[in-house]
Amino acid sequence: MTIHIGISACVLGEKVRYDGGHKNSPFCSAVLASFVRYLPICPEQAIGMPIPRPAIRLLKTDAGDIRLVNSKDSSIDFTEKMLQFSDQKMPVLAQLSGYIVCAKSPSCGMERVRLVNEKGELLGKVGTGLFTQRLMQKYPWLPVEEDGRLLDSELKENFITRVYALSAWHQLIAGGFSVGKLVEFHSQFKFLIMAHHPTAYRELGRLVAHAKLFEADDLAERYLLDFMRALKQPATRKQHANVLMHLQGFFKKLLSSTAKQELLSLIHQYRLGHAPLMAPLTLLKHHLSLHPHQYVAAQRYLLPYPVELGLRA
Repeated sequence: MTIHIGISACVLGEKVRYDGGHKNSPFCSAVLASFVRYLPICPEQAIGMPIPRPAIRLLKTDAGDIRLVNSKDSSIDFTEKMLQFSDQKMPVLAQLSGYIVCAKSPSCGMERVRLVNEKGELLGKVGTGLFTQRLMQKYPWLPVEEDGRLLDSELKENFITRVYALSAWHQLIAGGFSVGKLVEFHSQFKFLIMAHHPTAYRELGRLVAHAKLFEADDLAERYLLDFMRALKQPATRKQHANVLMHLQGFFKKLLSSTAKQELLSLIHQYRLGHAPLMAPLTLLKHHLSLHPHQYVAAQRYLLPYPVELGLRA
């Protein structure tokens, strides 16, 4: 299944910024591009703003409204055009599995966008770009990340994990939603959820167990929102080690005492920070190849995204 991701056009190297430049992300344009299909959008260009163009900013009025205005002349207001474009665009974005936005942009920034008052005084980096705000309000389960934050290996890995998880959900419901499909989906993602959010792991388990008490549409939306919020929580070494211990339990009666001790030792070394996650994972997969186990092999935790992305390394 093709994975579709929205992206600020400038992050793909398109020269659409206010100064006629771009903010090309090598990871997005040279690495991730091989695995996904992008939908590039520049909201400012889309509402008819020229290239180059005067800079814009977010302004908080005395009445508390947030406006998108010309940086030098706040009477030149683009708010309504931007909101109208955003609302018109939202249905097209429903099947996206993620969105990468341009940091600090008053139209696209996800967080820490400069906000000023009517006197031109800086209120802090506390704003969200108007287009991105609309996007996150409409699709609160959608993985959204900024280009700059993708330079952080943990944030990048977390974002890609969520993108592939949401893509799997889209594939699940493509032929219609059912409780049976949900049970199968949850079964495959149980250990990935556990690694990210043990509390949500238990809560989602209870939700699935009582699935027949809910209307199908309500159940699907509730599960998806809680599932994606759980994966947004960064997985810790302790939680990864806990999952690895659970998985090795499926093989403890099949392995020799030496092989079992080797695996337990690697998990312990990883927990202490003395070994990378790939060390115990690789050994666990080796034992899985020697001792096939259908339930374990189906776990998305073992391969949440293509190994070629190298994110766990």
